[in-house]
Amino acid sequence: MVLETRSPAKHNQMRGRLIQHPKSTNFDGDKLEQRPPKRLKKAEIEDELLRGLAFDPEVQPSLPGVRARNIPNSDAESDNEALQPTKERQTDLEFALPPVKTDKEAIDEYEAFRVAEEVEDGGIIGRLGQRKWIKGKSSIYVDAFNLALETVLEEETHLFDEAEMTLFGCWRALSYEAQYLYAIQSLSGYTTTDPGKLMVVDIPGYHGDIADLETAITDLQESRPLPESTAEQQDNPGELAPPEGTTLGSSFTFADRSEEHITTLEEASSLLLLDELKGLAKEAKVTGKNKTELLKALRRASGKQTGLGWASLRRSDTADTTASTGSTMEDESRDSSPHRENRDAHFVRKIMSDTTGSCIRLSAAPLKLFERVHLVFYRSTEWTEKSLTTIILARISRRNFPEYVVSRSADIFSSRSSLLEFEAAVRTQYRIDTILEFNGNPNRDGLQQVLDIFEEVQPRWRVLLREEQRKEDSIYETGEGAYLRRLSPAWVYTRIMHKGAYVLGKLKHHAEEHAILTELLQQRLFHASRRGAWYQRKALLEEHYKASLEPSEGRDDEAQKKHWKRIALRTCESGLQDQEVHLIYHYDLQKRILKLEKQLKVPKRLQHDFSHVKLAKPVERVVYGTQVVRDPDTPNNGRRSSSAQGRRNSSPHPLRGRSTKTIWLDPASSPPNQECSVEAMCLSHYRALGYKGFHAEGGILRTLFAYLFYDVLFAYLPNVFQTPYQTCPLDLHTDAFYPSRLSEINTRCAEIANGEAGAIVRRVWEEQAERRT
Repeated sequence: MVLETRSPAKHNQMRGRLIQHPKSTNFDGDKLEQRPPKRLKKAEIEDELLRGLAFDPEVQPSLPGVRARNIPNSDAESDNEALQPTKERQTDLEFALPPVKTDKEAIDEYEAFRVAEEVEDGGIIGRLGQRKWIKGKSSIYVDAFNLALETVLEEETHLFDEAEMTLFGCWRALSYEAQYLYAIQSLSGYTTTDPGKLMVVDIPGYHGDIADLETAITDLQESRPLPESTAEQQDNPGELAPPEGTTLGSSFTFADRSEEHITTLEEASSLLLLDELKGLAKEAKVTGKNKTELLKALRRASGKQTGLGWASLRRSDTADTTASTGSTMEDESRDSSPHRENRDAHFVRKIMSDTTGSCIRLSAAPLKLFERVHLVFYRSTEWTEKSLTTIILARISRRNFPEYVVSRSADIFSSRSSLLEFEAAVRTQYRIDTILEFNGNPNRDGLQQVLDIFEEVQPRWRVLLREEQRKEDSIYETGEGAYLRRLSPAWVYTRIMHKGAYVLGKLKHHAEEHAILTELLQQRLFHASRRGAWYQRKALLEEHYKASLEPSEGRDDEAQKKHWKRIALRTCESGLQDQEVHLIYHYDLQKRILKLEKQLKVPKRLQHDFSHVKLAKPVERVVYGTQVVRDPDTPNNGRRSSSAQGRRNSSPHPLRGRSTKTIWLDPASSPPNQECSVEAMCLSHYRALGYKGFHAEGGILRTLFAYLFYDVLFAYLPNVFQTPYQTCPLDLHTDAFYPSRLSEINTRCAEIANGEAGAIVRRVWEEQAERRT
C-alpha cells in the first residue's frame, strides 16, 4: 500500500512569502528573473541541491524552506520552459578558498561541529538546565550572515553613520528565529544590481529551525525608531537619484506586510503559480493557453464584470467576460467608470486569503545596508548565495592551509563617502554596461546617454587620479596600493573613461577620443591590462584621422599626413617599450610599425627588424579517427535529443548542440573500438607511437607553478590575505600580482634558468608534503 500525504486544511495553508515591491518604489525594475513553470516539491529541490546545481534563477534557491518560485515577471513566463543551470560565479575571496563541499551533508557536518563546540563551552547544558532548548539553535546561514557583519564592524565602523549602527544593534537584538528567517532570504538573493530578488517562503520547511514562525515574522515587521543621521548627503557624478525606499528614514522595519503593499490585481496575481492561476481562471470563466494569456484574460474580466451593481450590468459585459483570450484587446481597455464596481477587490481578497496567505518581503533600506556590509566584507562587488557559507565550511575542512600573515586592512575604504561613491560608481558602470553590452547594439540615443555620463564623470576622475598618484608617491608602502586601488572609485571611473572613448569613436568624435586615450596612457595606476589596446587605437587615429583634424602649421596635405604617421610610429614604439603592455599586443604594434616605415620610406638601415621575436610556424599533425554520430531523433539516456538541443541553441549544425562533446572510437582500447572523447582518441594514437601523454587542461603547468613559486605566492603583502583559509593571494589573477612581487619573481625565474627548479620543487615537497598543505 502506498501512503500519500494529504493536502493541509485551508486554515493551515498560510505561507510566508516575499512579495514584489510596488511599481511606485522603482526598486526592482524589470530585471527580475523568471520562476520555473511548475511547482517543485521540496524533496525535488533538495535532490537538485545534492546533485551540485549552481544557484540558478530558474531553479530557485537551495536554501531550506525556499521554494523554487520567483514572483515577477509573470507575463514573461511560459508553461513549457526548460530548466537549465547557469554558470556559477565566484568572488575573489571565494576563489582563494579551497574547494569544499557545500551540499546538505557538509551543512549537517557543520551543525554537528557547532553542537560539539557548545557542549565544550557548556552552552548547550546551560540551555537545557534553563529549559530553553530550541531545536536548530545554531544555523550556518545565521553564522554566515553574522560573520560578515561582525568582521566589518570590528575595525570599520567608521563607514557607517548613527542610524545604520542603530539598525545593526536592532539586528543583534532580534531572536535567533527572526535572524534565521531574514538571513536565508537575503543570502539566497544577493546580487549587486538586483538586491531585491524575490522568493516565496515555504513555511513547512522552516519548522526544524523556527518553532514559532508567526512570532519571527512579527518581530521582523515591527517598526523601530532611528536617530537622525549627521552624515552629509553627497552627490556622485553620473548617478541617478536613489530608488525610493532604499534610504533609511526616522523608522524602519526589517520586513514589509503584504496587507500594506498588495492592493491591485496585477500585484496579487503575480504571486500565483500556473496551477493556482488556472483554478482562479476557471472560477472566473476565462481561458488561456499559458500564464501570460491567463493573466491578461483575468484582468480584462475583472475590469468588465460587476459586483452587486446589477443596474449597470450590460449583455456586452457578460459576453466580454467569457470571450476568448485570443482577442487583441489589452488591459488598457478596462472600464474605469465610477458607476461600475469591478471585481479587483474580490479577486485580490480571494488570492491573498485562499491561495497565498499572508506574505512578507524584506524591506528595501535594511537590505541595501546589509548589501553594503557584504561589499565591505568581500572587497568585491559580486557574490553568490554560497559565498559566505563556503568561508564557514572552509573553517572545518580537514586541511592545513599555508602559513602566511593575515592582513585585513581597515584602510580599504578610507571614509564613508569613499565607500558610497564606490557603490554609486559601480551602479553607474552597470547602467553603461546595460546600454552597450546587455541589450544588443545600442542606438544613437543610448550612445548619447553613455556620452553624457562620461562627460559628467570625467572631471571627478581627473581629481581622483591626482589623489591616487599622491598616495602612491608618499603614503602607500611597496605594493600596498596595487590591491587597494581596485576598490577605489577611480578604478571604476577609469573603466567608464575607456567605454566613453569607445562611444566617441562610434560617434566619429576622433579628436576627443584621441585626447582621452592620451590621458588614459599618461596614468599608470588603473587597468594596466588595457594599455596595449589604448596604444593600438591611438596609433590608428594618428595614422588615419589626426591629419585632417589638427592645424597643418604651414604644411601641405602630404606633409601633414607624413607628420602624423611619424607620430603614430612613435606611439607604436612607445607601446613596445612599455613594460605593462601585454605580449599579445606586440604583434599588431610591430605590424603597424613595419607598415608605417614602408609608407614613410625610412632607410632600410633605420627600419626595425622583428625577426628575432617572430614565432615559428607550428608543426601540424593530423590524427585520423572514427566519429560516432547518432540519429538526431533518438534520445540518449533520457536526455534531450541532439536535434532538440540544436534547435534550442540555434546551432548551425543540426546533429550537434553548441556544447555537445563529440564521440569517437578508440582502436587501441581493450576490447577495441570503445567509445571515448577526442582527447582520449588522440592520446591512444600517440601511445601507439611510443609516447605517454596526459589530458590535464593546464593542471600540470599550474602544479609546477605552485611548487616553483610557493614562497613567492605566500610572501607577505598588505591586504591580499583577508582570511586564514585561503589557497592563494587575492591579487593572483589581477594586474597587480607581478608588479607587487617584481623582485622576487625575477629572482626566482633566474634561479629556474640556472637549473635549480628540481631543488626548489624538492624543498617545497619536503616542507609541505607531510602536512598535506
